[in-house]
Formats: sequence, C-alpha cells, structure tokens
Amino acid sequence: MQVKTKAYIAFAATSILWGSTWVMSKVGVKGLPGLQLSAIRQFIAGSLIVAFFLLRKQPLPTVKQVLQLTGIGFFTFFLSNGLSTWSVAYISSGLAALIAALYPLFVVLLELFVTRKNKPNALTFMGLFLGISGIVLVFYEDASHHHAGNYVTGILLCLTATIGWSIGTVLLSKNVVKVQPQFGLGWQMLTASVLIGLLSLLTGQHIPLQQIPLFSWLALVYLIVVGSIIAYIAFLYTMKHLTPSVAALYAYINPIVALLIGAVALSEKLTVLNMIGSIITLVGVYLVNKSVRLKKNMIADADGM
Repeated sequence: MQVKTKAYIAFAATSILWGSTWVMSKVGVKGLPGLQLSAIRQFIAGSLIVAFFLLRKQPLPTVKQVLQLTGIGFFTFFLSNGLSTWSVAYISSGLAALIAALYPLFVVLLELFVTRKNKPNALTFMGLFLGISGIVLVFYEDASHHHAGNYVTGILLCLTATIGWSIGTVLLSKNVVKVQPQFGLGWQMLTASVLIGLLSLLTGQHIPLQQIPLFSWLALVYLIVVGSIIAYIAFLYTMKHLTPSVAALYAYINPIVALLIGAVALSEKLTVLNMIGSIITLVGVYLVNKSVRLKKNMIADADGM
C-alpha cells in the first residue's frame, strides 16, 4: 500500500474517530459526572504519554516549563476538555461538536481585538457572518424542541470551552515552551487533570469509583485509547504525509460525524434544518481559515521579496 493511500486512511480515521469521541463522552456522562470523566481520562492519557517519553530518555521539563505547560493546559484541557465533557450532559453530542468547531472564529476575534495580530479582510467577515448565522440557525431549530432546564448551561459551558481552546491555540502558536510537543501535550493533560479533579470535588461533580457503571468505564477506555492515542497518532501521520490544508479538513468532518452517530446511536434529534445550519457554520469556519492562510502567504511572499 502506498504511503499516500495510508495517509488518506489515517485522515479518514482521524475524522471519524475524533467525531465519535463526542458521542462516547455523551455515553460516559450518563453514569459518571462529566468533570470526573474528563479528569480520569486526562490523568490516564497524560500519564501514558509522559511515561512513554520518559522511557525514551526524554529529559524532565524544568519547574518553569511545567508551570508554563500548566498555564497552557488550563486553557487547552482544563477549560476546553473539562467543560466540553461536562456540557454533553445537557446538550447533544452533535451540537457540542459543532460549537467546538467554531474555535477558529474565536481565534480570529482574539487576534483582532486582543493581540491585534491580524487584520481581517472581506473573506474573514464573510466567514464570521456565515459561521454565526449557521450556529444561530441550529440554535433556533433546537429551541423548537423540549429541553431540560440545564440546556442553556450546557451551551454556555461548551462556548466557554471553545473560547478556552482558542486562547490555548494562540498561546501554543507563540511556542513559548521549549519542550518536545507531544511530551508537552502529555504534561498539559496531566496537570490539567489535577485541576479538573479539584473542580469536580468543589462542585460535587464526582461519585466513588466503585459506583461508576461498566458502560462509563468502557466509554473512558475508548476515549483514552481511541480518542487520545490512536486518533492522535493517525493525525500525526496525516500531518506528516499530506499537506496541512488537507490534514486540517478533519475539523469540518468531525461535527458531521458526531451529528450522524449521535442520531443513530443515541436517537439525538437531527433535522434538515440542523444539517443546513451545520453546513453553513462549517463553510463559515472554512472561509475564516482560508482568509488567515491567504494573509500568511501574502506576508511570506512579501518577506521573500
């Protein structure tokens, strides 16, 4: 089998497997509080990654580096994974995945109003408009169905998680921590798991380990082995053998996968209007990403002249 064929298989695996993790998180929180599920997942996955690199004689990070990684992990895993996992107890897995897909829009807004790094163009504004319009359409459609009282709480948790991931993305782009990236990722997971665990205790979002049902443990195993290890390895293989613009397309497929699997496996509501709103949102995100790439290419061309 040719390398490029394997890369496309890895791309498909990444898109489907990461999309499925939203559904498995939804399954897990049916018997286990979301914060506790996230804490256990990040602790085990982080420990495995850190142990792997230590066995390969990777030097321990300095105290300063651990503190820096903890700060980044606060946004990338404590806020992002912790709150998004909590949110699926109140909203559908497909809606949570769609909200998470909005993170490029928040990155652009952060760079526009906070860091003032990039100036938007017409394509950026068109993408922002479509992205927001699509998600409003999905919310409008969802509002027509009966939801539990914590529906709004779930939306706010997921939005906060997405903003947290966006801030973490901006921080990671600065490359302030001189640590092997995957090793650093393991430390982010590990330190964030402690913070998520503390929050679960403070908010009462925890149960004794012996009370966790088997299906939640199975969901955790899937999230750790498939979501945090196999899918990530497949993503790295994709990034190595395909262009970044192609490899990044998984982010537009994940929400659709989550919507479809959630509808089939969990009987989550999926209407034509939901799908139209989702596609409009993802087209908006794509245009925002494209506008950023075009601007970076123009800057690179100007620097090379």
